[in-house]
Amino acid sequence: MAEESEKKQLLHLVFGGELTKLGGTEFRDLNDLDIVGVFPDYKSAELAWKAKAQGSVDNAHMRYFVVHLHRLLEPDVKTAGKE
Repeated sequence: MAEESEKKQLLHLVFGGELTKLGGTEFRDLNDLDIVGVFPDYKSAELAWKAKAQGSVDNAHMRYFVVHLHRLLEPDVKTAGKE
């Protein structure tokens, strides 16, 4: 049973791919998306995002994103300033 002192799980998805144009959000090839993973909190997702983003710095069209899955799963739940 989970203890009350544990932090609430706030799932985040990190993924990326090559965009069709700079500044956009349309991917060149959906079959080529890099699904980095699902993380239990924003901090760990941000670390994964940063590592992938820095590793692809030579490709200007490559972008990685963090999606707040917990907001999609429970849109009415307030996270009290937490990501």
